Amino acid sequence: MDSIIFDLDGTLWDSREAIAISWNQVFEKLEEGNFSVTKDDLTAMMGLQIEEIGEKLLPNLSASKRKELLDRCSMVENDYLIEHGGILYPDVKEVLERLAQKYKLFIVSNCQEGYIEAFLEYYGLGNLIQDFENPGRTGLLKGENIKLVMDRNQLASSVYVGDTKKDYEAAQLAGIPFVYAAYGFGDVHDSDYTIQQFRDLTSLF
Repeated sequence: MDSIIFDLDGTLWDSREAIAISWNQVFEKLEEGNFSVTKDDLTAMMGLQIEEIGEKLLPNLSASKRKELLDRCSMVENDYLIEHGGILYPDVKEVLERLAQKYKLFIVSNCQEGYIEAFLEYYGLGNLIQDFENPGRTGLLKGENIKLVMDRNQLASSVYVGDTKKDYEAAQLAGIPFVYAAYGFGDVHDSDYTIQQFRDLTSLF
């Protein structure tokens, strides 16, 4: 194994509260209707692409209006996260530093452009993550983005660490083993490995 590719939400951090705060800052200024989102609303949407979130959260708006609104939410969200961050899971920084001594580390997440950058900037982890990708930049599915990162960095043997069934399916599409982060948001019954806390990666690899 030469590399570990990580999901972000539910794997490295929990940003639901920060996202809800930032999105509601946008929603409260709207004239089209009364919208709001809570941390619990976002739990079931973690791991989805932004278009899927819009369909679930704002079903009564047209596709074009949803896109316009969520694009605005994403911009405010990125700015908020750079300033305030989210909740980093225990031992993430220390474990990443240890793993980086042995493996190349990457992030592939279903998010907008700027989101992973906000995470890396707030926690000062940019020196540990060699590359990252997201559908906001490529328009691709998560499994395809994993393959893109692998091809771009000439990786021969990777694993993907995530917390949802969609993460498992993405790893399958990419043809690599899946590590299920059972402390996250999803419920996965099929995986090659399972960790109960992030520090378990140091004994697994």
